[in-house]
Amino acid sequence: MLYIFTGNGKGKTTAALGQAIRAVGEGKKVLMVQFIKGPWKSGEDFLATSLEPHFRLVKMGKGFVGILGDTLPREEHEQAADDALEYARKEAMTGNWNLLILDEINNALQLGLLVKEEVLEFVEETKDKIEHLILTGRDAIPELIEKADLVTEMRDIKHPYTKGVKGKRGLEY
Repeated sequence: MLYIFTGNGKGKTTAALGQAIRAVGEGKKVLMVQFIKGPWKSGEDFLATSLEPHFRLVKMGKGFVGILGDTLPREEHEQAADDALEYARKEAMTGNWNLLILDEINNALQLGLLVKEEVLEFVEETKDKIEHLILTGRDAIPELIEKADLVTEMRDIKHPYTKGVKGKRGLEY
């Protein structure tokens, strides 16, 4: 099944992690590949090590693209996204994973770091290899939404960030 967690509200990665924990609790194997999140540590990094070998988290992004002090050449972000998709493809084909989470892949698409046709091809070629595939990130493209079995949109109604309150460790990251 193909699941999409999208929208401008908080909770997309958190929802995917909830699914991962539930799957691990049922004896399933979960791989989460992060497309944007970079080298900094977040709560899921610490969780991942305690759930191995049933849960693996692989951070392949180089961080935020073009904002919050990003100074990397765009090509480095593009290469990182391509590498992440290729890694996910290779791992999907092994048949070792019940659930594959491509965290922030929708952002990578929206930013033009990935080619839409390559992501659609990935979804098509892995659908018989992976029991469940979750795609997260803002701005999911209509073609993926059409293919999905479940789409949930997180919508901001009220968020402390609009008042200048920074994210809290353990809740937002």
